[in-house]
Amino acid sequence: MPQARKLLIAIADGAHVRFVRPAANQALHGNGGIDSVSAHKRSAEPGTDRPGASFHSHATAHHAMTPSHDPHLLEKTLFAKVVAGQLNAAAHRLDFDDLILVAPRHTLQTIHDALDAAARARVVFALEKDLVKTPDQDLLPYVREWVGRVGYKTVDAVD
Repeated sequence: MPQARKLLIAIADGAHVRFVRPAANQALHGNGGIDSVSAHKRSAEPGTDRPGASFHSHATAHHAMTPSHDPHLLEKTLFAKVVAGQLNAAAHRLDFDDLILVAPRHTLQTIHDALDAAARARVVFALEKDLVKTPDQDLLPYVREWVGRVGYKTVDAVD
């Protein structure tokens, strides 16, 4: 008899990730997660206190300078790379056989690009959608085709 496979579903956005696994009767149950340290900071906090200012030598008016980078986008990118690192480590520990990634476009691409070969080889499906705030019981319609495959271990049977 073939050994049951372990499925992990990573549901992320730029500041949160939660891991979900199938249970008996194909229900999905949370299996941990990570929040970005900057997830709850105010808009002004990720970068400097405010943009720099410049003025024209022939005028007394000062004008705010647009930052050369978006601090929020940088934070989201860094967080996505942390998520990929967690998935890489889990793949090397053999915590899952198959992986489903669910995230908005930029986050999904960053996570996928940062996965090493072992983790990337286990990706069976990637869904470009923000489902972080979707309760576990409402996730199944989005991933039913992959979760419904026979042979996945349930949450109760996972080591």
